[in-house]
This record gives sequence, C-alpha cells and structure tokens, in this order.
Amino acid sequence: MDTAVECATANGSQYPCTLVYRSDGVPLGYLYLNRFAELGEGFLLSFLATLLTPLRWIFSKFVESYIRWKLPLKKYKMIPIHSFSQEISSCTISTVPSNFYNKVEEGSIILRKSAKFSFCKDGVMIDGENKSLKTDVVILATGYRGDQKLKNIFKSPTFQNYIQGSSSTIVPLYRGCIHPRIPQLAVIGYAESLSNFFTSEIRCRWLTHLLEGNVKLPSIKEMEYDGLQWERYMKRYTAQYYKRTCVVAVRIWYIDQLLRDMGFNPKRKKNFFGELFQPYGPSDYTNLSG
Repeated sequence: MDTAVECATANGSQYPCTLVYRSDGVPLGYLYLNRFAELGEGFLLSFLATLLTPLRWIFSKFVESYIRWKLPLKKYKMIPIHSFSQEISSCTISTVPSNFYNKVEEGSIILRKSAKFSFCKDGVMIDGENKSLKTDVVILATGYRGDQKLKNIFKSPTFQNYIQGSSSTIVPLYRGCIHPRIPQLAVIGYAESLSNFFTSEIRCRWLTHLLEGNVKLPSIKEMEYDGLQWERYMKRYTAQYYKRTCVVAVRIWYIDQLLRDMGFNPKRKKNFFGELFQPYGPSDYTNLSG
C-alpha cells in the first residue's frame, strides 16, 4: 500500500495505480501491548487468563468495529474474513498509509479484488474480468517464505531437513534465534513483531551474552520441547499462518524470557498498576540493569 500511494502521488489520476488485493487511531497499546493482555505462566495466571477469554474476544471485536467505522472497508469490499485477534497473532496486520483512501477516491489508486491474475500482451488479465488491464510496470508484493530462505543457506540435505522439518512443523528456533541441532548458527529477525528493529536489538543483546558465556543453552531435548510449545501456540491462534513465527501477541512474555536469561529484571514500570496496564514499548528497555 505504501508503494501504491507513492505511485499515485507521483502520477495522479491521469496515470492511476491499480492495487490488486487477494484477501478481504485505536489505542492498541492499552488493549494488546501490556501485561494485562499477557498474564504469563503459572496455574493461577493461566486460570485467570482462561476466565478472561471473553474479554479478549470483546477487545478483538471492538477493534474490528472501530476499523470498519474509521475506514471505508465495506465500500471497497476489503473487510477481512479473519478476526483481528488472528491477524495480530500471525503478523498479517498492515498499516494503512496516510491519504491512501483519499487517493482511491480521486482515482489515483484503483482497487481490484481477485484470487489470481495472468499476464497478457497488453499487460495483466485479472481473473473474472473480460478486459485486460494495460500496465507499464507490475510489482509482485507477494512477501517471502522465511523457512525457505533459511533452508537454502545450506547445501547439506541434513541441515536443510533440520531447518524445514516436515510440512506441518515450524522452524524450531530456541528464543527465536538458535536452532537446537545447529547451535553454531544464530538467526536474527526470523520471529516477527510489530517493531522488528526493537525485538531484533534485544535478540542481538541476548546473543552477545551467549557468546560471552553469560547465557547457557539448555540441552537439545529441552530446546526442541520449547520449539514444540511455540508450534502448538502458533497453530492454535494463527490457523493457516502458523508457519510464520510471530511474537506480537506474546511480545512482553517473549522479551521477559530473553531478559531473565541475561540476568535483567523484566519488570520495567514504576508501580503495580503501571506494570499491569501501561503499554510496553522500546523506551521501557533503555538502560537495562539487573
């Protein structure tokens, strides 16, 4: 969408940009990015989280309703078929660029919904339409398969199988960084978040402590069990998107793990209520100390 807005700004409505999409100002920090949204582990906290499951559903529906009110999704048939909760848990959420729908209104961006398209002599033929779309440039914003990129680093079939596993498993990276069977390889940035720079910086710091000997890796069996727990979580909350490791919905809990490994105090707020209800962000992790 960012590219579409840039093209529309440069070309105007005389040479519009067509955006083909395939799938159909809320204070998210106070709903999803605090400890109240991630109550943590243990019997009592797990029991409390189970009791508050309807509240999570209410939060999700509130955000969905607000977005539908704020943006003309229904007008342009862009309402997603999946819930906001699933979207944020699988890192498939996107941010609408400034003036995106203004460009749509003025005709600088033309929206087309289609499951597939093909190339023809004049440009692109969109499935379900009788007339081809004359096109100068086609940008295929298809994303990428991170597991395939990691797999292709290696020539050895053994290491490739370690990375990819079976068609129904995820890449089992311990703490989102280390493969249990290839501990000499550290992967930074594979596990996604709303702020990849921030989480990657914390991982780099964790990796530095590991290389210095301040963090010790558990046994292969323990690391593989940890990866299995992540896999169960991803399959439960992200459905068909479980292959892409995403820590957005459990970001605080995930960073807590890294901080405890390094010997830092994961509690960054000044009081109990702030710790529970105030949003957590990168500024909370400056000047880390034990």
